[in-house]
Amino acid sequence: MTEIIAIKFKKDGRIYYFDPDGKSFDDNQRVVVETSKGVECGFAVGSNRMIADSQVVAPLKKVLRHANDADLKRIAENDKKATEAFDYCEEQIEKLGLDMKLIDVEVSFDSGKILFFFTSDGRVDFRELVKILAANYKTRIELRQIGVRDEAKMLGGLGICGQPLCCSRFLDAFQPVSIKMAKEQGLSLNPVKISGCCGRLMCCLKYEQDAYEYLNSITPAPGSLVRTPNGDEGIVHDVNLLTGNLLIKTGEENTIIQKFHKDEVKVLRANRPKGKKPPVEDEKE
Repeated sequence: MTEIIAIKFKKDGRIYYFDPDGKSFDDNQRVVVETSKGVECGFAVGSNRMIADSQVVAPLKKVLRHANDADLKRIAENDKKATEAFDYCEEQIEKLGLDMKLIDVEVSFDSGKILFFFTSDGRVDFRELVKILAANYKTRIELRQIGVRDEAKMLGGLGICGQPLCCSRFLDAFQPVSIKMAKEQGLSLNPVKISGCCGRLMCCLKYEQDAYEYLNSITPAPGSLVRTPNGDEGIVHDVNLLTGNLLIKTGEENTIIQKFHKDEVKVLRANRPKGKKPPVEDEKE
C-alpha cells in the first residue's frame, strides 16, 4: 500500500496522485506541488489515504508545502490577470477578424505561461495574434483549440435532467458514446432528445450501457418464437428490459396479446440482431 494525496488543479480537471511526504492535508486545502510543467498550486481532494501499489504510477512527485498567504495572493493576482487577458485577447481577435471563439484563459502559477483556450470550426492562423499577446504580456503564450465537449466542461451549465453538467462536476475524462447505446436502451433517436448542451450525444448514455447489454443478452428480442406457461406458442411483440416483462402474440393469427415474464417462457427460435448474444434459454437447446 502507498500513502497518497489526490490533487486537482481545476474544479473540472483530472485527479492526480502525489506523495504527501509526511504532511497531512484536509479536503479542498490548497497545496503547492512540483509537476512536469513546473511548480503548480492545486487543491486536495479528500485527505491522505492509502491505495494499492498497482494504482500508482511510480515514482510519485512529492507535495512541496501547504499554500501560504503569499501563494494565495499570487493565485488571486493570476486570476485577475487571466480575466484581463481574456478581454484583451477578445479585442485582438475581433480586430484581426479571426474565426475563433475564446473560451477560457489560464495563467500558470509562476506566471511563466498564459494559456488561451478557443473553439473554431476549422484551422485558424493565429500567428499574428500570438505575436501581439507575447509583446503585451512579455511571457510565453500558448493557444489551444478545444472541442465542443471541452467547451461545455469548462463553461458548465444545466442538463435536461435539471442537474449541473456531469462533465463539469465529476467526469475526469470523456468516454466514447454511440447511437447504438441509445438504440439498445430503447430511447428516442431524435438527436434533440439524446444530445447534451454541447450538441454531442449525452455522456450519461454510457452509465447504464453495461446493464442494458446484459439484459439484452438474457431477454428474448421482439420477433422471437417462444412457448408460454400455458403451452401456447407465440411471437414476442414488445419487451420491457428493466422489468423483464414480455408482450406475446398468441392464437391462430397472433391476435391475442398476453403478458409474461421472461423467466416464464421458453425460447424456441430467437430473433437476434447481428452481434447480439442469444438468451440463456436458447443456449440450452
